[in-house]
Amino acid sequence: MNDLNGYDIEDLSVGMMAIFSKTITEADIVLFAGVSGDTNAIHINEEYAATTPFKGRIAHGFLSASVISAAVANRLPGPGAIYMDQRLEFLAPVRPGDTVHATVKVIEVIAERGRVVLHTTCKVKGVKVIDGEARVKVDSSARRAAKAAAQSAAPLLPDPLSE
Repeated sequence: MNDLNGYDIEDLSVGMMAIFSKTITEADIVLFAGVSGDTNAIHINEEYAATTPFKGRIAHGFLSASVISAAVANRLPGPGAIYMDQRLEFLAPVRPGDTVHATVKVIEVIAERGRVVLHTTCKVKGVKVIDGEARVKVDSSARRAAKAAAQSAAPLLPDPLSE
């Protein structure tokens, strides 16, 4: 584990899995529309959305997918992880009030590069709404130890200001 309690590359193995869940609220949708600039009527206008194949408003796809980001940041690999790549396939809508359950599962560990590949999914009421794959960079306890050893072995230079 790193200093932030996130996993290091040496801690990860294929098959490890974590889940993060969040209920998508009206406020989340309105705030996401404002922050992202995506004010598509399918997200914010109930009268219009009722005339679409969805028969009502739906959350932004990237708002729903952001629950995957929370799973990566908070659970696996956790704090200190850096997103490199994410592929997403949107399979079904997420509606205001739905609870999104994001699952991340380690499918490959590339130790020499400090990378991990995750299968990412989101489900609502047991129905898969997003499927994808992420590539994430993580730190290494061995790399940190080697760096600390190199720094402690370096000779101390005299302080020119103390003379």
